[in-house]
Amino acid sequence: MIQELRRRAAAICCTLSSLVLVGSGVAAAKSPNLLLITADDLGVQLGCYGDSQAQTPRLDELSRSAVRFEVAHVAQASCSPSRSAMLTGLYPHANGQYGLANALSDLPPARKFHLHGEVQSRTLPNILKRSGYRTAVIGKLHVNPESSFTLDVKDNSGFGSRQIRDQAELARNFIQDSGGQPWFLMFNVFDPHVQAVRKNGRRTGRTEFPDQVDGIPEQPRTADSVNAFPFQGVDNDKMLSRVAGYYNCVRRADAGIGMMLDVLKETGHEDDTVLIILGDHGPPVGRGKTTCYEAGLRVPFLVRWPGVSQPHASKRLVSAVDIVPTFLDAAGLPIPEDLHGASLRPVLTDRPDESTDWRTHLFAEFQFHGGTPYFPRRSVRTQRYKLIHNPLSATARPAPSVDGCPAPALALQREPSSPVRKIFERLQSPPEWELYDLQHDPWEWNNLADDPDMKTELAKLQAALKQWRADTSDPFRDAEFVDALLQRIASP
Repeated sequence: MIQELRRRAAAICCTLSSLVLVGSGVAAAKSPNLLLITADDLGVQLGCYGDSQAQTPRLDELSRSAVRFEVAHVAQASCSPSRSAMLTGLYPHANGQYGLANALSDLPPARKFHLHGEVQSRTLPNILKRSGYRTAVIGKLHVNPESSFTLDVKDNSGFGSRQIRDQAELARNFIQDSGGQPWFLMFNVFDPHVQAVRKNGRRTGRTEFPDQVDGIPEQPRTADSVNAFPFQGVDNDKMLSRVAGYYNCVRRADAGIGMMLDVLKETGHEDDTVLIILGDHGPPVGRGKTTCYEAGLRVPFLVRWPGVSQPHASKRLVSAVDIVPTFLDAAGLPIPEDLHGASLRPVLTDRPDESTDWRTHLFAEFQFHGGTPYFPRRSVRTQRYKLIHNPLSATARPAPSVDGCPAPALALQREPSSPVRKIFERLQSPPEWELYDLQHDPWEWNNLADDPDMKTELAKLQAALKQWRADTSDPFRDAEFVDALLQRIASP
């Protein structure tokens, strides 16, 4: 009910804004440009989010002129499903992109993970294209079917490429070629994603974070200059080398985003462009990417809307599903009532001490990363508490690691009583319910689901999760649907 009221309020706000423009004699004014910047696998490992190990001067600078949302979640901590939610305003379980676009590569297109047919025409670029915008994706799109996106410029050279200078020049050309026409650009930086290690042109099965590409960063971090990720606690040299490599990639992502911001300013569009920046999920390491832990779901989320946003750090709970309604609102276009997100306009201008009706819960999910294993998760969090549901905990197991991260195996070498070992044992053999007090345990080390004192909070979050799944028509509640899906993707 509250979300429905928010959607209606956003639509009314959009309509009123259009009427004001008409009444003031500026109806012909150019619609704002829309710039969505994403970085692969970029969690909150930024200086402006309080990470002292990060070197991110460009994003730190931007945060001082933008709204920095302290708690923002992606819809699923896996690339394609996450990006599908950014481009549809719907959770992956509703839009059809249940797993990676390049998973099940030996199957015909109709049997791969992809957007539902009825959703394909409603993606953000398609809506904007029909409304007079020039549209472009530079770098990774990675949502199937890519052919369904109506784009004036589609450049996939950035998919797996770390040539950020080249990407910035492609963006410059697109903007300059747009002339006076409003444009939408999705600009994607591949860092800090891992890189496959190759030998003689072939993959070795190992991965790494490239410390330096084209001289960026000038002085790469090393294992002896970093500490373990706080959500892992694995501090041996092998893992610390990967931590250092990750921060080197973050530094390069910051530089690439800075180059895009320079292009925006140099082309004269800094003041007529609505800007949203976020990661597509957290770091590609154990207890991060492909999980429903905060390290996987929580991302930086910066918004600058000239004439609307007021720079401040916001405690409002926001989600990647809010991107589509926000951009449609900015463009003066109707916001479909069935979207799962809401326009951010109301929370870009308020101050922390003012009362504005907004969501009190964030929801997220997981189905697949690749085609296997199938280990679904659902999560809900408030400002303080977080609940994760692992419905197949008694019969299945999740993947033990992700992208070659050694942390899970290293943690299991510790003493049985080690807290680090215990959180990684839980990662690989989770209980059905996990409940965390994020105020006292922000990186989810202590599961409180069996604590008698938490029964009331547990029941409230379980009810909220159940209601969300009903409100969004989650098909994975239906065992017959799941069985049919698993048979479809497993058939020879």
